[in-house]
Amino acid sequence: MLKERQRNVLKLIVEEFVRTAEPVGSRMLSKLLDFSPATIRNEMADLEEMGYLEKTHSSSGRVPSEKGYHYYVDTLMREDDAAIDLTLIDDLFSNEALARDDAIEQAMNLLSQLTNYTTIALGPNARNSRVKRLELVPLYENVSVLLVITNLGHVESKNITLPKGTDLEELTQIIKILNEILFDVPIAQVSEKLHYEINHDRIKELLNYNKKILEAFLDAFTRFTQSKYYLSGQSNMLYQPEFTDLERVRDLMNFFEKNDILKLVDHTDNNGLTVRIGEENQISAMKDCSVVMVPYEVHDGERGTIAVVGPTRMEYQKVIPLLKYLAAHLSKLYND
Repeated sequence: MLKERQRNVLKLIVEEFVRTAEPVGSRMLSKLLDFSPATIRNEMADLEEMGYLEKTHSSSGRVPSEKGYHYYVDTLMREDDAAIDLTLIDDLFSNEALARDDAIEQAMNLLSQLTNYTTIALGPNARNSRVKRLELVPLYENVSVLLVITNLGHVESKNITLPKGTDLEELTQIIKILNEILFDVPIAQVSEKLHYEINHDRIKELLNYNKKILEAFLDAFTRFTQSKYYLSGQSNMLYQPEFTDLERVRDLMNFFEKNDILKLVDHTDNNGLTVRIGEENQISAMKDCSVVMVPYEVHDGERGTIAVVGPTRMEYQKVIPLLKYLAAHLSKLYND
């Protein structure tokens, strides 16, 4: 349990580091708190020993650790202290002529502009749907409709172009194999599942039939996934001081370009807010990033998720209330 003075010191260090991206020293804090620099240094040393602060190599100042950021978000941050203009969000959702999908896409663009971070909206189907059965319905020569029946009772469909001369019996066998492999797999993870299973006997058997057919199915599932989320503001991360290293930027941009982005928002906690900081994301490209997620209610108990991805030095005090407010608008959009 931190003492009141320690909490004040930690809160100021987090907020000052978020503002300046520079390590925070005791002299600056002593001007804001009614304590001497020596007293502040002692508190900073104790906070560092407890794991809430870290000392950089290039300065005598301190920066928050992942533990420090979490304590700030969970205990110290006051959402109502943030001066946030919500007028633009209200104006967007007051436009009754705007279609639902267009409203979500524009909302993500707006959220990206308001935060200067990357934003994601994940629809309920991509978030919750699992494969229960696959069917292939021929339309005309070389073109069929791939039907995916999900656990939520939805039927997703995509046209799929098959190689010339594809044999119907081969297709029947392939569908049978895919149904065995993909049963109860989330739609967003189908491509990953097939690649993971690539050396197993069932996939080898499928490849023996026709590699191009497998590629056609993979392409269809990729398009399934891409149609279920909105991504905006990827380039915003390039303007953060943490991402001046070209190799780090390359890894991050490659990550955003893949469907792996869905791994970041695969679930949210029951309390309606999930904050994953740095290493908690368990993805190497995201080790210097934070992901803040809030669910929004759809119909029949289904939920989607909206999220903001930024540096660990994120403006949590601004991002969290914005996400909650936007999630409330999205819930109303689905349930009106």
